[in-house]
Amino acid sequence: MTISAHQPAYLPWLGYFDKILRSDLFIFLDSIQFEKNSFTNRNMIKSSNGAIWLTVPVKTKDHFELKLNEIVIDNKKNWKDKHLKSIYFNYKKAVNFEYNFPKIEKLYSNNYEFLSDLCFEHLIFWLEEFNIKTKIIPSSKLNIKSNKSDLVLELCLKFNANNYLSGILGKNYLEEENFKRHNIEVEYQKFETPFYEQLYGEFIPNLSIIDVWMNSDIKSILNFERYKQ
Repeated sequence: MTISAHQPAYLPWLGYFDKILRSDLFIFLDSIQFEKNSFTNRNMIKSSNGAIWLTVPVKTKDHFELKLNEIVIDNKKNWKDKHLKSIYFNYKKAVNFEYNFPKIEKLYSNNYEFLSDLCFEHLIFWLEEFNIKTKIIPSSKLNIKSNKSDLVLELCLKFNANNYLSGILGKNYLEEENFKRHNIEVEYQKFETPFYEQLYGEFIPNLSIIDVWMNSDIKSILNFERYKQ
């Protein structure tokens, strides 16, 4: 049983989905603290002038005291129309644009008060779009009070996991000896975005999933067949 976990992410990069695809269970970490200027509420797409940010505006007053699932979107700002226009104008020449853009228009027609709800529903959309069957559970549903390494260990024990797939930054805080005592192997994801055809010249890795989705076939990029073995 392999589990992984990650905080919510707006229009995540390809590595986010690689982690989910390689897991039997993915924990959507919406019960931890919001980190300003992270990828939780923003990501990059490619324009003719290089990478540009798409950011969901949030109300940040007292955000250090709030959990991610308590962060409110600032819907007074017309961010959805701006994001759709950016996606339209920068990907209208992409190979998958005509088929995919109506889907993203429909997705953006939904309204959300909380950032984590938006990220979760968008994530479900992407998983259905790519036919990824990994089970997803929000951490806010689990009543877990631990932090950092203890939180991850508690998740592993709760679901009887024998393997935890961590992002590379987990090396900075995971206390691996505690996992070994419970016969849980910690594996660090080593994902590098493979080359695929992009618009606008030189390849830029690690962009939002939008870029791959519009320009290529994600199943061949992530090599889905490798994970079925």
